[in-house]
Amino acid sequence: MGRALFRLALCYGMLGISTAVTVYYAPGQNPFSTTSADASSYTGAAAYNPTTIDPPALPNPMPSLSLDFNIQSNPTGLSIPQSGAFMGFSVEMSVANQVLGKNSSILQVPFLNLLATISQRAGAVRVRIGGNSQDTASQVATLDDGKVLEKDLGGATNPTETPPLVFTPDLLYMMRNISDFVNVRWFVGIPFNDSSNFRLEIAQSAQDILGDYLIGVQAGNEPDLYAAHGHRPSNYSQYDYVGELGSLINDMSQYSDLSAAQDLLLIPSVSGTWTPENVWDTGVMDTYSSNIAWMSVEHYPTDNCYAQFGTGTPRNVTELWPTYLMHSSAQSLVQPYLNSTGYAQSKGKPFIMFETNTASCGGFPGISDVFGAALWGLDYGLLMAASNFSGGMFHVGGQSVYYNPFISPPTNQSTYRQWTVGPVFYSSLVIAEAIGPSNQSQVLEIGAENQSTYTPNYVIYENNQPTRMVLINFLSDSSGNSNYTANIAIGGGQTGQSNTTPAQVKVKYLTASSVSQKGNYSWAGQTFGGNFESDGRLQGTETIVTLPCDQSAQVCSVSVPAPGAALVFLTDELTETEGAPSTTFATTTLTRTANTATVDASVLATSNGRSGNSPVGSSSKGSANGNVRLRASVSCLWALLVFSSGFGLFLTTVYL
Repeated sequence: MGRALFRLALCYGMLGISTAVTVYYAPGQNPFSTTSADASSYTGAAAYNPTTIDPPALPNPMPSLSLDFNIQSNPTGLSIPQSGAFMGFSVEMSVANQVLGKNSSILQVPFLNLLATISQRAGAVRVRIGGNSQDTASQVATLDDGKVLEKDLGGATNPTETPPLVFTPDLLYMMRNISDFVNVRWFVGIPFNDSSNFRLEIAQSAQDILGDYLIGVQAGNEPDLYAAHGHRPSNYSQYDYVGELGSLINDMSQYSDLSAAQDLLLIPSVSGTWTPENVWDTGVMDTYSSNIAWMSVEHYPTDNCYAQFGTGTPRNVTELWPTYLMHSSAQSLVQPYLNSTGYAQSKGKPFIMFETNTASCGGFPGISDVFGAALWGLDYGLLMAASNFSGGMFHVGGQSVYYNPFISPPTNQSTYRQWTVGPVFYSSLVIAEAIGPSNQSQVLEIGAENQSTYTPNYVIYENNQPTRMVLINFLSDSSGNSNYTANIAIGGGQTGQSNTTPAQVKVKYLTASSVSQKGNYSWAGQTFGGNFESDGRLQGTETIVTLPCDQSAQVCSVSVPAPGAALVFLTDELTETEGAPSTTFATTTLTRTANTATVDASVLATSNGRSGNSPVGSSSKGSANGNVRLRASVSCLWALLVFSSGFGLFLTTVYL
């Protein structure tokens, strides 16, 4: 190849600051060209797509911007007691090594920090490892290079191109080690692709390794789609599924050491092709009651499968966008399951929305990854709680989806970029703080005389007394003219109840400039930043607003920004640190211990790599010229990376 070398200098700041690239070519050669691309031609990972959609126009006529609430003690219609860990996270099994950690010895610190923010408020966090990829997963003893899982990228059969995978018990040890740091409670799933030979190893490993941290074992993921996906005959029915469930329970009963796992089953996880009543009508809850710990469904408001995979119905994103910014969206998602939540109570079982998000097949750019989704998720989660669900799980799908609550950077960028925290994580955080850690909180959806679909509201009760309110404003108007005022009186106007309106209330606000804003949302003045900017900890100074109440009128008036949400504390007790001590985690293990030179940013900013005349040498430890001393003006430590493309050698910086 002679001395015709291409030198590609990729010098990065430690915290994801903007970068510049200088490329040197041999004379007469320029095999590449680059151009700037707008959002419409973006070709990077979906998780960081820059596409935005303008906020919907304000409604005409405008809804009332002054709502009067008279909050009573011990009202009718209170929900069942709820856990602050109500909104958890469903992690697609195939991306577990991107989210949880590399193995049981190397955990993702940002993931620990994120879970700790929930646990601090709720006392615990629920995480599911599963999804479509669990149904074809197989446990093996070991994998090369200490990996915990490996995907067969060429063997995908689902319409969503989910790859089959193998995993090792170290995945479960990693989960257990996470629970030793943060109180995480886990769901796993038994592979269901071959009902004649259930692979029970994951249930065995989970029971042995996770112990009491294992709270549920899924038996079948969206079985109502098995026929459509080609995994069962076309006439596969709910009765066939229940028959397979019986076979699974029989197989598990043959092993005395699966006695705990076989009584933690979660069913039926149908997605909407079958209704849950189709399954209940088989008598399954009576036949296998002792084995079933959770009743579950999985549902998304719509899908983006046509754009992603060429199947299903094309969607008009511009027309869909306003529908996410109305309370009617949450109502339409919850209403089909109200019968089942009542049925679950009659059977003494919790009912959970086991997988959900803004849209299946990855969500939509400009909808799933903007502030409007945070308000949508907050409303949806609280309405589920008020409607006697016992939990919900926002799905994490990896780099190829728009809706992630959180995601690590691509592997080849992990040494210089941080995590990205999505809007629905803020939803989970506010719900955790609103419900709190008592496990006795009850949620009530409350309306006013002139309530609109743009201003849903909830009250949280402890011991039948109102303690907190969540007020939501879906309108998007940065002028402030569409902020609405909630006038809150407590106890007045009802026989036998005295007015107990407090002298003041404390308020924490969830805000952004518009419903279309990407990242940098504010929760009480703090944020997880934008793309590639989070280490899992809230940054900034917390701001809790204290508002005096009108003692003569016995009313507390709270303004709710457009767009935004307010968590109003009706007593002096805040829930932010009631669940667990405030905890953050630091990196204690370095996976790269050589070639870790750093360069002063001011020097690097004015350097141009000596215009391509830097001496070429090896930085590899122990190599013949590895100790060559480069002149002080050289901006980066070079490492040779040889490609077989025929273009020559590429020179790239060592990642710090």
